Parts: sequence; C-alpha cells; structure tokens
Amino acid sequence: MTNPNIAFGKLVASLRQSAQLSQEELADRAAIHRTYVSQLERGLKSPTLVTLFRLSKALDTTPSKLVRQLETDLGGI
Repeated sequence: MTNPNIAFGKLVASLRQSAQLSQEELADRAAIHRTYVSQLERGLKSPTLVTLFRLSKALDTTPSKLVRQLETDLGGI
C-alpha cells in the first residue's frame, strides 16, 4: 500500500506544476512556508485541515476534490 503522505505530496506537486507555480509561489498563495510545501511534496509531513483548505484554494480546487483524487490514487482505501 502506498503511503498516503507520499501520494498526497505527489498530487500537490502535480497540481502545482500544472498551474506553473513554484513551491515558493504556492506557499505564498497558501500562506504557509516554502519548506513546508517541500516537506509535504516529499511525503515527510501530513497536512492539517487548515493546510488542506489553504492549499486547495491556492491550487484553485476544493478540499473534497483533493481528497477524492487522493482516494483514487491510493486505490480507494
């Protein structure tokens, strides 16, 4: 089974790159630190609910869409 933190990180990185944002730009938009974005993308940290909401807004999506995609990526655990 894939680690949910790693899958979430890959999802965030993919969405960020699709939006043509740097980690720093995403961090600024989400009001979080750039190193935290890096840690999330590498699967080293788990996002809080507040962070999930901030990231989804910064990526122009919704928290539910992020979680739904994460469930799909993880094979519907």
